[in-house]
Amino acid sequence: MNSNNTPQKTLPNKQERHKLFGSVKPGPKTKPVDKENMKDLQNMQKDFLFELNAVGVTNIKHPIIVNSDTSPNTQTSIATITFTSSINQMSKGTNMSRFMEQLATYNEQGFTTDLVTLKQFVKELAERLGQRDATIELKFPWFYERQSPNTNLSGLNHTDLMIRISYHRETGYQIKVGLSVLITTLCPCSKEISEYSAHNQRGDVSIEVELDQSFDENEGDWKLALLEAAESNASARLHPILKRPDEKTVTETAYENPRFVEDMARLVAADLYEMPFVTSFTVTCQNEESIHMHDAIATLSYQKH
Repeated sequence: MNSNNTPQKTLPNKQERHKLFGSVKPGPKTKPVDKENMKDLQNMQKDFLFELNAVGVTNIKHPIIVNSDTSPNTQTSIATITFTSSINQMSKGTNMSRFMEQLATYNEQGFTTDLVTLKQFVKELAERLGQRDATIELKFPWFYERQSPNTNLSGLNHTDLMIRISYHRETGYQIKVGLSVLITTLCPCSKEISEYSAHNQRGDVSIEVELDQSFDENEGDWKLALLEAAESNASARLHPILKRPDEKTVTETAYENPRFVEDMARLVAADLYEMPFVTSFTVTCQNEESIHMHDAIATLSYQKH
């Protein structure tokens, strides 16, 4: 008996416990154990009815290194990654392990999200797979330093980034990047009709752009460019630290710059239109309304060339 008068149990050993719950001894093994003698179903060649646009692995969690022109200049993050390639009608499947082997190779030196590195990665991946194309997509949080407007107290804000790079043997690269960032908007209608005050809300600005194939990150940080396009057109930016003088400034700034979601979408689009390295874009602004049960949303897409 123990101190609380509960009877002690006598347990069977671990092997017996496993047997109790259904484990059995290994049966006879008759199939080959050497890779060269194993049947390769994935590489079977036959008419399998349709070509597949994308086959691969997804929901991979992996550490990455993010470089930036703003502080912190180098940071680690965790990305959710998808690797795919097309499969022609005469091929049954792809070699799933090769996607992860490619990632392991790059991880040995630290897997960075620089576009030059990712373009090299995806081209080599297509070659490793023996396919004409391959795509990598990464989604991850990126942190950037933000100072309060009056007291200059620093903290870290963050935004969610997306990078999608496709390589095709004949057509080259397609590079798409994006971000989703929170901002403040103040309702122009509320300001116009009210004797005093106006309601505001937190908005989410999502941007996805296609970059020109010749874009060079040494000439500018696309992350900062997209972030500035979203935040500079809002009623006010969000801050990790605000003292009372800062709060006064942010509140008055929002009041001086009222924005509908429609205004936000159009203003952000104008900034993206003026970026020479952006060939097409989609902007979505969604406000979590403070006096309605619903959200407000506006979306704008534009192809420059």
